[in-house]
Amino acid sequence: MSAELTAVITGASSGIGEAAARRLARDPGYRLVLVARREERLSALARELGRATVLAVDLTDPEAPGRVRELLEREHRGQIHLLVNNAGAAWRGSFAETGWANVERHMKLNFEAPVRLTEALLPLLRNTARAHGRVAIVNVGSTASRVSRPASGAYSASKFALAGWTDALGAEERPHGVHVGLVLPGFVATEGFPARELRGRVATKWIVSSPERVAEAIVDAGPGGKAERYVPRPYWLAAAARVLAPGLVRRAIARGAFTTAVGSDEGDSK
Repeated sequence: MSAELTAVITGASSGIGEAAARRLARDPGYRLVLVARREERLSALARELGRATVLAVDLTDPEAPGRVRELLEREHRGQIHLLVNNAGAAWRGSFAETGWANVERHMKLNFEAPVRLTEALLPLLRNTARAHGRVAIVNVGSTASRVSRPASGAYSASKFALAGWTDALGAEERPHGVHVGLVLPGFVATEGFPARELRGRVATKWIVSSPERVAEAIVDAGPGGKAERYVPRPYWLAAAARVLAPGLVRRAIARGAFTTAVGSDEGDSK
């Protein structure tokens, strides 16, 4: 491994983003750029980990992608070896109750923000790949990227969009040495979604992952070169069932059978 690799992690102030930062910090080759809204949390994490730069910014701000790029050019010679698009949030509610406004706010944070940030950093990623070999983008989606459930349609719409864009981007950027991976967590115990009820029952405890497990999947889908990773791995069965038997899955969702079978990192606004 080269002497210094630069990784940008969004949503790094808590949950999956914080766990990803801690995981990458265990590798002495990485210098981290931690991005989120909460500057105090980012600064405390950076002091603890070392070799980290922080940028407190709302990624839905039109100027945010440019600010991240400027930081990389100023402090990291314009190099970036890994981009982790993790920042996101979920707000539950049926479409009849929440309408377009709820869809729009999900799309702005969960889809538009990572797309716009990637657009700003893609020239740097390509340049780094030409100079140093393959680099990677990891988009953190959700099992809700494949199967939607009641009161989570707006969240799923944003994550479905992210998954579809990821597939296309991966094919487009492969010739340029930029690998694009997708991580699809189910329920994750985080600050915004502690999942106490699910973790308290033997029958459902297994479906709740830790941020640390998702961080390992991010490494697999980034430096490890995997196309995608479900967390926990058996969640791929729900996605397969949606393709093979869509009517059956839709009826099961309507009966509530998939309520605890398809999860998301809900409420974890980072």
